[in-house]
Amino acid sequence: MVGNYLPRRCGIATFNTDLSDAVAAQFPEIDVFAIPVNDKPEGYSYPPRVRLEINQDDLPSYERVADYLNFNQVDLVCIQHEYGIYGGKAGSHIVTFAEQLRMPIVTTLHTILETPDENQRRVLEKITKLSERIVVMTKKGSELLHSIYGVPREKIVVIPHGTPDVPFVDSSFYKDRFGVEGRTVILTFGLLSANKGIEFVIQAMPGILKEFPQLVYIVLGATHPQVVENDGESYRLSLERLAEELGVSDNIIFHNRFIDTTELIEFIAAADIYVTPYLTREQISSGTLTYALSAGKAVVSTPYWYAEELLAESRGQLVPFQNASAITETIVALLRDEVERHAMRKRAYLYGREMTWAIVAKSYMHEFFASFDDRQRRPKVFAAPTLRQRGVEIPQLRLTYLERLSDSTGILQHGIFNVPNYFEGYTTDDNARALHLTAVLEELGEFDSHRTDALASTYMAFMWFAFNKQKKRFRNFMGYDRTWLEEIGSEDSHGRSISALGTVAARSFDEERAHLAQRLFSNAIDSVSSFQSPRAMAFSMLGVHEYSKKFPEDRGPRMVAENLLQRLLAQYREVASDTWPWLEESLTYANATLPHALLSIGHDLSHKEAVDTGLKKLGWLVDVQTAKEGHFAPIGSSESYIRGGEKSRFDQQPVEAHATIAACLEAYRITNERKWYKEAQKAFDWFLGRNDLRTPLYDPTTGGCRDGLHPSRINQNMGAESTLSFLLSSVELKIVNHRLAIAEKEAQAV
Repeated sequence: MVGNYLPRRCGIATFNTDLSDAVAAQFPEIDVFAIPVNDKPEGYSYPPRVRLEINQDDLPSYERVADYLNFNQVDLVCIQHEYGIYGGKAGSHIVTFAEQLRMPIVTTLHTILETPDENQRRVLEKITKLSERIVVMTKKGSELLHSIYGVPREKIVVIPHGTPDVPFVDSSFYKDRFGVEGRTVILTFGLLSANKGIEFVIQAMPGILKEFPQLVYIVLGATHPQVVENDGESYRLSLERLAEELGVSDNIIFHNRFIDTTELIEFIAAADIYVTPYLTREQISSGTLTYALSAGKAVVSTPYWYAEELLAESRGQLVPFQNASAITETIVALLRDEVERHAMRKRAYLYGREMTWAIVAKSYMHEFFASFDDRQRRPKVFAAPTLRQRGVEIPQLRLTYLERLSDSTGILQHGIFNVPNYFEGYTTDDNARALHLTAVLEELGEFDSHRTDALASTYMAFMWFAFNKQKKRFRNFMGYDRTWLEEIGSEDSHGRSISALGTVAARSFDEERAHLAQRLFSNAIDSVSSFQSPRAMAFSMLGVHEYSKKFPEDRGPRMVAENLLQRLLAQYREVASDTWPWLEESLTYANATLPHALLSIGHDLSHKEAVDTGLKKLGWLVDVQTAKEGHFAPIGSSESYIRGGEKSRFDQQPVEAHATIAACLEAYRITNERKWYKEAQKAFDWFLGRNDLRTPLYDPTTGGCRDGLHPSRINQNMGAESTLSFLLSSVELKIVNHRLAIAEKEAQAV
């Protein structure tokens, strides 16, 4: 049983724990064990049923657990799916986990979005393909799954949310336990967050109290842990202030705690009316509503999907969303008409008898056995990839040296061996690269998000400080004393900043950081229109390419990029020849960035000439940068490679390898031609020792990278540009390798 688990405080944890206990109780001959997902490094004090744990943001831990389950020949895995509990973009880590399992999977969906974004749709479609059965809790969920996600009907099973089996009792029996004897009780329970709509019940209270002055409204439940972490108790405090303003404080009780099932049942039993005033329709399940209905409570609810189905046939009363007066009228009417209220209770209670955990557990076990039998008839084939198919082997990523180079100001520019060099200070160039890295690390999801968030916040703060608002340009060089050494930095540093900000605005999971990146991007983009440096133009175009993935409606940046594209193409037509297909008279540094920009923006704009030119330039460049022995040998920075002259062989630098890798991966994405992936792999191998000196530049103990190759030795210093070039190359290749692995498995399945 995979998902959150008690004592972690959330609805999925409660559900997974209850389902695991119910299956184990009904089928004692079955060995049932749980695998929770931890959102904090120290985990939780789990019961013995928990044998393994997954760290939410640590992708290798998903893979290790999958290996354990395969090795121990577990018969079946049941996954509780909710986007927010697994790591990766839209919880994509659970897909990696499911792909590696050799046994059948039964997945319960707790959320089915009617309008998913691209990543949410991709994750759900993959998990449904990998599962033998998909369990939903309502007919509405089944229809959404089939109509929106194309899941075959025969794969979908409707099993209701489970509930404790409790007697049909008079509420007066339990009221003295909570000090509300002799009073009418309205109850809402569950983890508090702003989407619960409790404020509308409080607004309804003055009207209810006019006729029933002894009534009390109990709000039971702690604030959701994630809400506490992000916003503290601001929502609960706002509810308390509202109660005071309306003069109903004496009639509202807040129980700010997480309670066990036994005490919860007693609270429900003491209630006369249960209310779920949720704010939106798109909710496909609710454990709290299930518990209240099956206990035979008179229920008043807003018409979200789950409530509409559960409360049909007069098993409850529906009121419009965000409508306090309707809540007042409905509750008053129910309290006046005891005959109808008790009839409603009876209908709800009888309906709930089919939702007890014992019955739900038997339904799940029926699907478990059926899924197991189906897999025996149609075994899943796992083929080992050939050497040609397998992606490049990438060392384990380490951020030790990146964190060593970074302080509270930003990332330092240089290192002396593996020690930060304070004397050289900081550059916006490097902090932009570092900020870019944090965005793709978020997408990869292999590191604790708190760790990468801290770095990203530091680099973003540096970028904000670096921007000269009056001149609309970024400064570049800063001394270690935090003094800027210039008012305006180079065009290239500005372009690299645009590239990083566009990437963060489009890819970062942190909404506030993405908003700040968008604002800074928008303030800085217009300045590039007057730039003369081809690389600055290219960096800026790559930033627009990323930015436009998320904000395609923003025409301003797209127009800037289109203008830059035309200028680069015009320069190419003027300079290039059959033997020198380049737009400059020399090859200098980060050369592959130029065809990369033509490919990205050309493809975005469906500009065939730009794409063809980019591919031609990149093909020529990789030939120039290939040694006769077949390995990657970038243009050296000691001298330029001037047209008609000799190619400079040294000092070879990591920035060239990364620029080539990024450009070749973009060519591979656009053309799907395997040769481009092989060129990226060849350039990456340069870091690992397949180079002129047969010496690795990467330091596997820290994740740092040495600064380059001299004719007879490596440069032992490890600076920011070199380390970031290696880390960016690794992450970008890992992301592509992951996509390749998925495509390979899908092809095998077909």
